[in-house]
Formats: sequence, structure tokens, C-alpha cells
Amino acid sequence: MRVPNHIAIILDGNGRWAKKRGMPRSFGHVKGCENLEDICEVAKELGVKYLTVYAFSTENWKRSKEEVDGLMKLFRNYLKKCIKISQKNNMRVKVIGDITAFDSDIQESIEKLEDFSKDFTDLHFQIALNYGSRDEMVRAMRHMADDLSSGNLSKDEITEEVFNGYLDTKELPDPDLMIRTSGEERLSNFMLWQLAYTEFYFTDVLWPDFNKKELIKAIEYYNGRDRRFGGI
Repeated sequence: MRVPNHIAIILDGNGRWAKKRGMPRSFGHVKGCENLEDICEVAKELGVKYLTVYAFSTENWKRSKEEVDGLMKLFRNYLKKCIKISQKNNMRVKVIGDITAFDSDIQESIEKLEDFSKDFTDLHFQIALNYGSRDEMVRAMRHMADDLSSGNLSKDEITEEVFNGYLDTKELPDPDLMIRTSGEERLSNFMLWQLAYTEFYFTDVLWPDFNKKELIKAIEYYNGRDRRFGGI
């Protein structure tokens, strides 16, 4: 089986999973977080080198205060726990998105985790937090404008590769496969630039139920695709 080098996943369905069981949405988020630990291990086991997950979007701030507060508490716990997870899996962890919107203790936990895991090599794990692709590109353009103004960049030097170097994902290869759980079939402002030539796989399985068997099904689907570029 040909395993994608880079898999991106939109983690969807935690709330619905909890509702089906008569539980609050927060319970679904906890279970979804636990499942993420398992999928990281499975991805490493299968030989995936890069795994990027959409955990909290720029639009998610619009959810109820109770749900957002619960997610912040979950992030605090997970980021600390992820130090041990990264060591166990020899996994480098990087957060993409604008982390300045988070409280200072969350920002410090992110920086500590990234520094602790920076030399691990078996799996490169990216967590998208306060991430939106349009926001990412606007931030990239602001940085590029600064470089144009200072003379560090000329307009004739701007290429796709140069623009890519201003994105949060500048050190990463583009995803080969994008998976979205829960039956929704849209990108929801996730990696719009990076997914230009990516294969998409949509499944009705809710994220807390997405397991090794389901990941293999997605990879098998990927293997069945004829990867041609240029629209011919």
C-alpha cells in the first residue's frame, strides 16, 4: 500500500457524536482529543511522515462561551500532555495559525511543546489552532508588504515559491490526502493554498469513531486515484 507522505484531517463531528449519546458537546471534544492521540500513533505506524489536523478555526470563536471555554481548558490539558506523547512517538509538534489570540499561558505551552519536540523526526504533527486559510494568506501578504517596503523583496521576485515561504506551512510539503469526517463535504477555510492538488476523502464517520480501519480505507481510496496534474 502506497502511504501518503502528508495527510491533512478536518476533525469534524465531536458535538454530534456526544449528542447521539445524550452527552454535552464538551464530552465529544474530550473523546475527539483522545482519538487524536490514537491516530497519531497509527499514522506513525503506517509510515505517514506529516500529519496536519484542523482543531480550532478562526470562526470557532463564534461558538457559545461555554463551549469555547471548554475547548480552551481542553487545549491547556492536551498541550501539556502532548509533551509525553511527542516523546513517546518521536514526534515533532508545530502549531499553525495565529496563536496571539490565546491567553498567555496557552501561548507559553505551545512554545514549550514546539521547543521540546523540535528535534524529533518520526512524525511531523501540525495542529491548526485559531487557523483560517484566508487569515493565513492575509498575514502572509502583510509580511510580504513589509519586506517590499524595506527593500528586502522586489515585486519581480514574487513567485509561488516565494509566497509559499510566508505561510504558516512554509516548512512542510503540501498534503497528498485530505480527510474530512462526519459527512460534511467542504473545506471550511482550511489550507486553501496548500490543497490545490490534494486528493479529498469524505466519510460519514464521526471523528471520535475514526480509527485505524477507517484511516486505512482513506489511504486505499488514495491509492485508487490516478494522480495526474494539469487537468489532462
